[in-house]
Amino acid sequence: MKELAIIGAGSWGTALAVVLAPRFPRIRLWVYEADLAARMKETRENNVYLPGFQLADHVEVTHDLPVALADAEIVLSVMPSHLVRGLYQQMLPFLNEAMVFVSATKGLENGTLLRMSDVIAQVMQPRLAPRVAVISGPTFAREVAQFDPTALAVASQDLALASCIQAAFSGPTFRLYASTDTIGVEIGGSIKNVVAIGAGVLHGMGLGHNPMAALITRGLAEMTRLAVAMGGRAQTLAGLAGLGDLVLTCTGDLSRNRMVGVELAHGRKLDEIVNSMKMVAEGVKTTHAAVDLAKQYAVDMPIAEQMFQMLNFGLSPREAIRRLMERSLKGE
Repeated sequence: MKELAIIGAGSWGTALAVVLAPRFPRIRLWVYEADLAARMKETRENNVYLPGFQLADHVEVTHDLPVALADAEIVLSVMPSHLVRGLYQQMLPFLNEAMVFVSATKGLENGTLLRMSDVIAQVMQPRLAPRVAVISGPTFAREVAQFDPTALAVASQDLALASCIQAAFSGPTFRLYASTDTIGVEIGGSIKNVVAIGAGVLHGMGLGHNPMAALITRGLAEMTRLAVAMGGRAQTLAGLAGLGDLVLTCTGDLSRNRMVGVELAHGRKLDEIVNSMKMVAEGVKTTHAAVDLAKQYAVDMPIAEQMFQMLNFGLSPREAIRRLMERSLKGE
């Protein structure tokens, strides 16, 4: 496959355009903001979301969806989760059966509680039967763009498709592992952002390594319980898209979700924090869907519940910790 369309030019979409450039003779990168697209065409740099990195000459920057999708063999979508449905509806007239679709979005759709691959399929199925894969794992965009060695998972119910994307995307610094567990990979990539907000709260409060290790471990337990209840596999959550991504997002200074938690611990209001950010912290929206899914599948997710109370009802960090620590005692 030689023709790649990347839909979304935030930090992650731009980083993927950089790291995948050696793998494809032609890439089209669709940019939502017309003014940013014009600047990127001229400077070959995304000075808003990923400054300091040059796009290869054969990466064509465009603000025009039909141009971005023309002749594409792989459509790689990298937009925020709340925009996936609307953008695929706009894209639908320009899509065809020969294309394969890869979602790099980590999130859940509020209301429907659908994973991104299901949103894509639902939009397209009246007209097409799409072949969809998902990629997820411990990936800070800046480190990917500077060609730091990175490993992640690619999953599709069709293992041949997952293997095809694995071969197309993997390179000297970007290694993919194939899986058929789309549920586990997408739930891991979504719920880890909720836990990461809690990790930021702990860091912002000046707490030590003990509570952070406990949060990561019990957060992983919540992610795993939910994924398994939904039909995923526990071993997936012990891998790159689960534990790997969780550790990165909870401990890394480049994590937007962790930063939200830090600022909450410092006393800032959520609206103020979100409005000051250039990029989306998916965990803020995903927390609502996580709590709803926990109720739907009768899964105990106390960390997600306390994050929901903190984000939506102003629960104080110390009270959230007290509630978690004083819950009825259980076996591990």
